[in-house]
Amino acid sequence: MSEEWCLIESDPGVFTELIKGFGVEDVQVEELFSLDDSLFDDLKPIYGLVFLFKWLPGDHNNQGSVVMDSRRTEIFFAKQVITNACATQAILSILLNCEHSDFKLGKTLTDLKEFASTLPPEMKGQALTNADVIRKVHNSFARQQMFDFDKSLPSKDDDLFHFVAFIPIKGRLYELDGLQEGPIDLGPCDQDDWLSVAKPLLDERMQSFSEGEIHFNLLAIVGDRRKRFQKEIDRLEAQQNLAAKMIEAIVGGADVEALSAGSDLPSDPEVLQTVIESSQAEVANLLESIAEEESKMEQYRIENIRRKHNFLPLVIELLKILAKKGQLVPLTSMAKEKVAKEQANKTKTKAT
Repeated sequence: MSEEWCLIESDPGVFTELIKGFGVEDVQVEELFSLDDSLFDDLKPIYGLVFLFKWLPGDHNNQGSVVMDSRRTEIFFAKQVITNACATQAILSILLNCEHSDFKLGKTLTDLKEFASTLPPEMKGQALTNADVIRKVHNSFARQQMFDFDKSLPSKDDDLFHFVAFIPIKGRLYELDGLQEGPIDLGPCDQDDWLSVAKPLLDERMQSFSEGEIHFNLLAIVGDRRKRFQKEIDRLEAQQNLAAKMIEAIVGGADVEALSAGSDLPSDPEVLQTVIESSQAEVANLLESIAEEESKMEQYRIENIRRKHNFLPLVIELLKILAKKGQLVPLTSMAKEKVAKEQANKTKTKAT
């Protein structure tokens, strides 16, 4: 029997480290706060989308049809066979089905894919669940608790949330949800413009929630933005070098046709100088963007260290100190009174 999987936080920093722990390089996760085209364009290439929403019993997706033909096995679709694994499973659904030319899966997931690719969805789910590396990376984000609680019977007031993946595969858009019997076919799409199909469907799903309620979250799995920025810097610097050589050749009276072959740069020295200055400004902006990404990744690293650190010994020592000073009981009473007042205010507000 497989070991339990912990509940993890829906956070781009957590998921970025999760993916790195699976052995996949040059991939990060970005949180999306709107469906604006400009926001998506800034993140390209986008390998897939992870959608977190409030799950309701009997909730059915009517946006597409469940695939029950040969694609059910051809697509790496795994049934979810254990609780708390839906976030990791949604991410893996994208990683194990990604067809983008810039994407490299890494040895750990390549081995898993080769082993489980021909298995039916139920057995694929078991293979994911029993993959030691994946489970250990996932459970590395387990929260430290002072007491063990019985989680087998959730309260009727508990909100249940679920993760699903959206990804283009061979010219069609699919939603991969481990609670379904198969992939959900959402229709044809252009592999390079699949987001134009996905965004209206996501907007429709978001609009289904009551006004003022925030019961969803959208994350994009994208290529390493630092690599993208560096690639553009390399292109601009090559353009600058060529423009400078062309100016030197023109001023010296040399033929620049062979030098500029395959380039769309003009043969006017003044215009070429403008191109150089414009490229230098763009490079400066891109270097700033790289610095911002580095700072963000460092912040992710620090936050994840804090998430994984065991603060319980510190809390226990603080409680001992407060008890020794005779402050623990009075502070506990004050906290209880505060909670009681807040609950009374909530009840009063609902009544009005």
